Amino acid sequence: MTVYHFVGIKGSGMSGLAQILHDIGYQVQGSDVEKYFFTQKPLEEAGIKIMPFNRENIQPGLTVIAGNAFPDTHEEIDEALKRGIPVIRYHKFLGDFISKFTSIAVTGAHGKTSTTGLLAHIMHAIKPTSYLIGDGTGKGVKNAEYFVFEACEYRRHFLSYYPDYAIMTNIDFDHPDYYANIDDVFSAFQEIALQVKKGIIAYGDDEQLQKIQAKVPVLFYGFEEGNDFQARNLVTEPTGTKFDVVVRNNFYGTFEIPSFGDHNVLNALGVIALCQYEGIEKEAVQEHLKTFHGVKRRFTEEEIGTQIIVDDYAHHPTEIKATIDTARKKYPERELVAVFQPHTFSRTQAFLNEFADSLSLADRVFLCNIFGSARENHGKLSIEDLQAKIEGSHIIKENDMSPLLAIDNSVILFMGAGDIQKYQKAYEELLMNHVNQ
Repeated sequence: MTVYHFVGIKGSGMSGLAQILHDIGYQVQGSDVEKYFFTQKPLEEAGIKIMPFNRENIQPGLTVIAGNAFPDTHEEIDEALKRGIPVIRYHKFLGDFISKFTSIAVTGAHGKTSTTGLLAHIMHAIKPTSYLIGDGTGKGVKNAEYFVFEACEYRRHFLSYYPDYAIMTNIDFDHPDYYANIDDVFSAFQEIALQVKKGIIAYGDDEQLQKIQAKVPVLFYGFEEGNDFQARNLVTEPTGTKFDVVVRNNFYGTFEIPSFGDHNVLNALGVIALCQYEGIEKEAVQEHLKTFHGVKRRFTEEEIGTQIIVDDYAHHPTEIKATIDTARKKYPERELVAVFQPHTFSRTQAFLNEFADSLSLADRVFLCNIFGSARENHGKLSIEDLQAKIEGSHIIKENDMSPLLAIDNSVILFMGAGDIQKYQKAYEELLMNHVNQ
């Protein structure tokens, strides 16, 4: 029996795929760097073997699944290629794997992980569904009919997929290290649109998505008139958000989600549209929407003393705005404090003014040094360049989080895609000591 060996098993997509293959009965193992990532916890709980990178891990009888972050010169991939052991890239393997199911790809510049998580939660409760979420979560179900997965546009990796359906949440300029401009991003989405086999559910208030051409029906969802699926009459309640859904001007139903902010309503609306189109009972969708409590690192909250501490993956100006909007709606009485770590020098440079504008929506702003990769040529750019554009902002260091201790009864939003969690951990330890004194 084939043993699948994952090179870079702690990567979020890799971890999820390893869990799926393990769940449906394959033998799975993997290797990675000896640093802790939150994605390894479910692997350890499943009893999946994780080894440090080593050429000697590669043995006959393996099929190697290689993470996108690792070149062919990586010691394990190089060893496999030399020995004639099969090596399949993650996105290529996934592209072949999904052909066994009715597959639903969720893609977009923002919101794809939350939307994939929500769709997986609902579909899995109603029909046999396997799923792969970009927060490192994967679940394989034997005899699954559906496969729900996150499809990332970075380096056009999603062009390996020919899904039955696609939910497209938006098109925005991101990954400036790869894409030249918004037109380049659009061209990638246009290309995958032509690969979808049954239908596309697209956010209709997005001017880029309005231009998408496809060989299959394109259904639009959004707040504006003219969408096939429209959300109306939004009401924010202490427990979440309630809204009506109108399908081509006919009232369809009232839905509730236990979350806040327009972006969460839109994510839910895209899922409702897909389920309605696929003939899934409305009452079941209404019921399971109420029990979804989010994905990892998307407005993940905890309370210490008088403080609400939020961990969020927001690393683009659009996402920062959405996170601050959620906090404002959920905690209208509290002061909002943004602690932000920019991710990559290229993104920081490209969106310097937009980062300043979105962060300024918080009441106070603290900035951490830019999280960059060794591959980047960052010239003279530093965190001080962003600080200069945000009035009253401060730079904070992991070894001295004490400036945050002066703030009480607030919501502290730790945002970023790098290692912002180490700043949060340092603050929480300091706060716990302060509270317990």
